[in-house]
Amino acid sequence: MGAYDFITPGSGQDVENAFLDAKEDAAWEFGHGGYTGTIAEKSDFVLVADSPMSPDAAEKYAQHLLETDDERIRDKRGPAGAIPVDDGTWLFVGYASS
Repeated sequence: MGAYDFITPGSGQDVENAFLDAKEDAAWEFGHGGYTGTIAEKSDFVLVADSPMSPDAAEKYAQHLLETDDERIRDKRGPAGAIPVDDGTWLFVGYASS
């Protein structure tokens, strides 16, 4: 099986709830059968930025992480990266089994 990259927004009271929200949205949109290549395949996340960024800066940083194959997010079976956004949301980035 292969992998696809993803950049997915999430919202919630905290990063854990935002992660679960993003996973649930992806599962409903792309299916519950596994190997969707989305955040729905992830079971965990890791913070990859310390302070909140603007939405544009967070998107650019997520693209940078993918382009440089950042070791924190490169494993399709490993955690997604979580980037705090200054509007109170989160941006999740990584690779997922497809």
